[in-house]
Amino acid sequence: MSDKPHVMIVEARFYEDIADELGRGAVAALEAAGCTYERFPVPGALEIPAAIRIAVRAMDFDTGRRRFDGYVALGCVIRGETTHYDYVCQESARGLQDLALRYTLAIGNGILTVENDDQAWARASVAGRNKGGVAAQACLDMIEIKRQFRLYPR
Repeated sequence: MSDKPHVMIVEARFYEDIADELGRGAVAALEAAGCTYERFPVPGALEIPAAIRIAVRAMDFDTGRRRFDGYVALGCVIRGETTHYDYVCQESARGLQDLALRYTLAIGNGILTVENDDQAWARASVAGRNKGGVAAQACLDMIEIKRQFRLYPR
């Protein structure tokens, strides 16, 4: 097995341009660390925890696919006129946290929760706050904690 982690990147594609920029930051951080990764698109932020759970469940079967050592969740939720924003923000974050705690997963949460498009771009931009790269680094940091407790590599 490779010494470098293999990471699943799950990208909510609802705001494709923001997702592309978040992905650019995450990929750059993972490649700089020498990691391998696979990218999986989902429709929106609510689907991200389910996609990660599907990948974890697939590890119970011999799929011939390399196991993921960590997960990066990327997406954007922009406040609209209804309370739907609150539910999407809360439930996607809760879903990721539940997965991390229940299955001891290394997850970097890069789901932006913002008021408007300008805030989204300020956070997503690789030249700005680079939250895609920050989420990837958080995932790598959690993998390192697993390594310190001998939970990685498997």
